[in-house]
Amino acid sequence: MYNNLGAQPGVPRPPTNPQPNPFGNSFYGAGSGLIRGGLGAYGEKILGSSSEYVQSNISRYFSDPQYYFQVNDQYVRNKLKVVLLPFLHRGHWTRITEPVGGRLSYKPPIYDINAPDLYIPFMAFGTYVVLAGLSLGLQGKFSPEALNWLFVKGLFGWFLQVSLLKVTLLSLGSGEAPLLDMLAYAGYAFTGMCLAVLGKMIWRYSYYFLMPWTCLCMGVFLVKTMKRVLFAEVRSYDSSKHHYLLLFVALAQFPLFTWLGNISVNWLF
Repeated sequence: MYNNLGAQPGVPRPPTNPQPNPFGNSFYGAGSGLIRGGLGAYGEKILGSSSEYVQSNISRYFSDPQYYFQVNDQYVRNKLKVVLLPFLHRGHWTRITEPVGGRLSYKPPIYDINAPDLYIPFMAFGTYVVLAGLSLGLQGKFSPEALNWLFVKGLFGWFLQVSLLKVTLLSLGSGEAPLLDMLAYAGYAFTGMCLAVLGKMIWRYSYYFLMPWTCLCMGVFLVKTMKRVLFAEVRSYDSSKHHYLLLFVALAQFPLFTWLGNISVNWLF
């Protein structure tokens, strides 16, 4: 009846709101607060545990990238000596630890000669591409397409080296080494590769001496490194299998170096 009155002037409109329930608001406020509090605590617990899980796995497989570029001139010189002349390294091969935030962490490369870095591998890889382009120019075969191919070839060789280290660790049941560590150790191969390519440009026959030497040195460096650093967290493994895998890693450097050292526009030769 009152609804038919509409908004006629002079006619008072009765209140349309129902009588408030003195218990409904209290129950609703308490219930909604309880639900919000319960869902908030549950969500915080889920998100907190998820973030801790993600952070733990990221720190396990991907270390801080800035860590690998804390180098100086002295470290670079000493590291190149260790990589190119591992037989002359008289010190230990284990990394130095320090307490950080209540747990042990490794010292950066500037304070530890055995720590991996990415400065030398990236610089060596760039130098390898430049020297390969100069070598093609001396042969009269230089072209932008050929240089792009050599860049891709070097990246693929780097990927093969990382895969070799990763598969070796997985074979022993320990694949938890940080990926950037393996990327750094695999990238040191380009230091010897640059030396071999440069020697070939200066004197052609020096390549046949420098290439086997750099392969041998890289094999010894990887064996020492993997034995003292990458295998350090492997608690139980077959000793004979361990030695066979290390020998396989050392021998695999010869075909890899031979393939990367052959500066040409072909895939295999």
